[in-house]
Amino acid sequence: MRKKSPAREIRVQIDSRYEFIDLIQRMAEDLCRVAGLARSAALNLGLAVREAVANAIKHGNRLDHSKRVIVIFKVASDRIVVAVRDQGKGFDPQRVKNPVAPENVYQNHGRGIFFMNAFVDDVTFTRLRSGGTEVRMEKRSRERRPGGASPARASMRQGGKAQ
Repeated sequence: MRKKSPAREIRVQIDSRYEFIDLIQRMAEDLCRVAGLARSAALNLGLAVREAVANAIKHGNRLDHSKRVIVIFKVASDRIVVAVRDQGKGFDPQRVKNPVAPENVYQNHGRGIFFMNAFVDDVTFTRLRSGGTEVRMEKRSRERRPGGASPARASMRQGGKAQ
């Protein structure tokens, strides 16, 4: 059994500009290697983080370049947790349309949350007291995944208030 090391935290703040998405995605993938996750897990988390940051820029901050997106990476020896915070008005994730419903399959948008849930082990949404939304995603190494839960069954729930 591997000894757990304490989690390390990295915070990045970006303007609400799409040009920073590739940088944040690469950071997520590189930090997965630090956490000891497999390459496939790193690619999956990178895509989930990409979707969350794109949603924060477009839907949360409404492309307002004066608003910021904060990305917090917490890296441990067996997992990585990423929180993406925007400064928007927030939303209800339960009201997001099902992208695989017959009436939505041919839409060219609306799959970001679906992809996040498919690519990571846990996704939660929290409305922040200060305004905005936080999307929290966790990716665990396979040998440490409790209960053998499938990523396709990752939970999507709205959390309570956070700071």
